[in-house]
Amino acid sequence: MAPEQQRNDKLGEQLVKAFKMRHFDAYYCSTKQAAAQQIISLIPRSDVVAWGGSMTMEAVGIIQRVKMEGWKVIDRDTALNKEEKFELMRQSLLCDTYLTGTNAITEDGELINIDGNGNRTAAMMFGPKSVIIACGMNKVVKDITAAVSRARNYAAPVNAQRFDIKTPCKLTGSCADCKSPESICTYIVRTRLCRPEGRIKIVLIGESLGF
Repeated sequence: MAPEQQRNDKLGEQLVKAFKMRHFDAYYCSTKQAAAQQIISLIPRSDVVAWGGSMTMEAVGIIQRVKMEGWKVIDRDTALNKEEKFELMRQSLLCDTYLTGTNAITEDGELINIDGNGNRTAAMMFGPKSVIIACGMNKVVKDITAAVSRARNYAAPVNAQRFDIKTPCKLTGSCADCKSPESICTYIVRTRLCRPEGRIKIVLIGESLGF
């Protein structure tokens, strides 16, 4: 086994314990294939499923699976215009299972997420009955300070590039603490506990996935 994989497996086991101490459900999977099966097993067939932007969920193949394998979904990408897309995002806050990723997690089991519109962070906090978060081990950092730094100085500039958003970080690759109307750092949310217990389910993946 490669040293990096050994590190991920050992740290993953510790993270599962840390998350459970904070009342999350948590699972560690060495591969994205195993993670896909774990995530699917957590979604009841009767659930209405929605999702926030997540390269990790897409890489694992979950978004495509729920659309193709019989779940009722709320898919904002089917919207014909901006107004309809916004309405589907609002409806997603009352779905049964919400799928998403996270920008960073700390070694003691906290989440940091940055959001432009707030729909993804809002769903994490309240609304959907169940939230499933997929996270590659590349997003694990030491503490909250490092987590915020990762979100603002890495995840945000990468996403600004990906969506061609006209922000300073798109031009420089680093956070400028901007007040741009297109800023994707409108909301910075720290999730330190899960309430109700088990509502948020963390699936850690022993690979580098997402931003």
